Order: sequence, then structure tokens, then C-alpha cells
Amino acid sequence: MLDNIQDTLNKFGKYVVQQSRSRLTKGKKNASKSLYDSIQYDTKKTSYGYSVSFIMNEYGMFIDQGVKGSKSTYYESRLSKFRYSGSYKMIPPKSLDQWVLRRNVKGVRDEKGRFVSRKSLKFAIATSIYQKGIKASFFFTKPFEKAFDNLPPEVIQAFGFDIENILEKEI
Repeated sequence: MLDNIQDTLNKFGKYVVQQSRSRLTKGKKNASKSLYDSIQYDTKKTSYGYSVSFIMNEYGMFIDQGVKGSKSTYYESRLSKFRYSGSYKMIPPKSLDQWVLRRNVKGVRDEKGRFVSRKSLKFAIATSIYQKGIKASFFFTKPFEKAFDNLPPEVIQAFGFDIENILEKEI
């Protein structure tokens, strides 16, 4: 077994966090920097061996995996377990206020050439998100999978044994 497993897992966590943050920024999903700042990792030695935990704001799951819309779905989000319907209601238009300001969305006109109020614009955006869903960005999934594939075989094998042991003890 590896003597420096904790160091290896720390490098793994650091890489995933750094690449996830980079993908958020490059994918223009970093309007408020709140999600960016919330992405962290933690490694611990446990009674089972070692564990690596990743932490981020809850809505990061929706940005990463996407959300299926009530009427249509982006191709990238087709495998998402999240869907707008039933328990996932339309996001409140009020919550888009700061997003509209940060994205500098203004000067929008309707089909008659009249300016659209910010209140109407937020409602239209919220309705569009509800109907079309949120396109999956995989900002976290792709770096995690790449880093996991690059772990030494001994570590991957140890993870496999740990997962089996945990399942046997928990079930």
C-alpha cells in the first residue's frame, strides 16, 4: 500500500477544486463568485481508512448536473436526476434580481419596440428556465473523473475495498 496516501488524496482534492473553479469561470457560470468560493475539499483518516469530501453550495449540483425542463431538456442535461415539475417549482423571479444586475442585462425591447421592465424580464427568464431547464456544465464532474482516473492503481483499489467494507458494515 502507498505510504503517502494522505498526500496523494490531498493532491487529488486540490486538483479537483482548482479545475472545477477554472471550469466555472471559463464556462461563465461564476457571476457572484459564491459557488466558486464555496468549492472545497477535506481529507481525513477514518476507522475505515481515508476519506475525501468535497463541499460546495447546494445549487452547485444543479449547475453541474443540469436540470430537466418542464417542456424540453438540453441534451447535456438528459441524464440529470433533477427536473422542474412537482417538487421543483419555478425559481422565484425575485431571486434573479442580482443575477440580472451582475450580467448587465438591460435595454431589452419587446416585439412592439417598448422597453421591458426589469420585473417582466426576471419573470420571463424564470419561466424560460422552468420550461427549458438548466444546461449541465459538468464543471465538477469532469475534473473529478479525470483526477480519479489518474490516481495510482493502489489507491483506486483501496477505495474499492473501503467502499465494500463500508457497505457491508452499514447494510
